[in-house]
Amino acid sequence: MKKFSEFVSGESFYATCSISNIELEAYLKFSKIKNILLENKIKEKHQMVSGRAMLSRMEGEFTRLNQIYGNHIIFLGTDGDSEWGNKNTRFLKPCYTEQILKLKFTIRKKEDIDKEFGKIIIDYEASTQNNELVVISKKNIYRIKK
Repeated sequence: MKKFSEFVSGESFYATCSISNIELEAYLKFSKIKNILLENKIKEKHQMVSGRAMLSRMEGEFTRLNQIYGNHIIFLGTDGDSEWGNKNTRFLKPCYTEQILKLKFTIRKKEDIDKEFGKIIIDYEASTQNNELVVISKKNIYRIKK
């Protein structure tokens, strides 16, 4: 686990993940998402994963990184990126269950909040094993105990 003082803007961390059919079903049941694309289960092995499910998994993988886990950290929200009309996430290609994703988490910025807490702003990226970008999510903001 790294302490707040050890994080450096521009530093990146990496992980891999996939979302199983069972995990997607549990997420859809919990979130109560109603979308015909996600309900249309063609008898194939792989289902399309919802964007929010992908972001949730990415955040989960971020909090499990050796460099992050153990810190008192809480997700505060996202800020829009001025380059993207103040939006923060772009889904570039569909993602399917069992597809392995390579994740990259980059510290965009680090700020002091007060004597007890700091803030780290993280950019997420997910790509396929063929290095095709699937999703980019900028300016995910976390409060972290110093």
